[in-house]
Amino acid sequence: MTPIRKLAFVVNDPKFGASELADDLIAIARAAGVSVVRTGAFPVANDFLKGQDACCVIGGDGTLLGVACMAARAGVPIIGVNRGSLGFLTTFSADDIRECLPILLTGDFQINHRALLSCSIGDGPHDLALNDVLIKAEVNSRIVRLEVGADGELVTDYDCDGLIFATPTGSTAYNLSAGGPLIHPSAEVIALTPICPHTLSNRSIIFRAGVALEVRNLSPNITIQATIDGQRDYRVSGDQVVTITQAAERLPLVQRRDHAHFSVVRTKLKWAGGVIGRGVN
Repeated sequence: MTPIRKLAFVVNDPKFGASELADDLIAIARAAGVSVVRTGAFPVANDFLKGQDACCVIGGDGTLLGVACMAARAGVPIIGVNRGSLGFLTTFSADDIRECLPILLTGDFQINHRALLSCSIGDGPHDLALNDVLIKAEVNSRIVRLEVGADGELVTDYDCDGLIFATPTGSTAYNLSAGGPLIHPSAEVIALTPICPHTLSNRSIIFRAGVALEVRNLSPNITIQATIDGQRDYRVSGDQVVTITQAAERLPLVQRRDHAHFSVVRTKLKWAGGVIGRGVN
């Protein structure tokens, strides 16, 4: 990869140790002759990533999600550093990044291009989701009836607390908590998982990446909303249709060359069982 000469830092300063870690990394970058800009403001200014070679996000996965759409549109790779809890996206620990940053700055890394969802309400503009689009009642604890179509064909109606449309990246987020499947991040699919469906046969559905999904509200006197990555809410009025497709944009995510996806999954999810003696690392 091309060496990083301009590096943006997005720092969730209230996170324990995030500000101090940022100071250390900025010092390392400047010592290597790298130009640095830093922000702790959220939301991040629209032009913050303009002209940058990469963006180092220090916080949790939520912090990274807040920058993901901007980075995807700008084509700026993200280096995710975890100062939160699980950290599926922010895969570098504080110790890792202190050791690895000088190497990354030389261009010695790999980029994993993560799929995103494009979501629009009626004729409104599109928003991008790295993890998921959640459709539920605007007022919590209301059961909704939602009709789902795929490429113009009726899939089914759901009586449920809501629907999660997840990318492979987002399969380890709300989708997993709702009983949905784990999906390898390179898989070209979209997962639909109902939340607490009132029919036992309603289970997750995996759609091909090129599908055009449509959701209609069949609930009398109930307003629904679409929530993007748990951060942005859109009110769905009357007979407006929510359209979800795979986006043209991809998020470039920086990883070490020896990054192993299932090693991360085993660690983060605390999977039981061992791999000793099975020839698997």
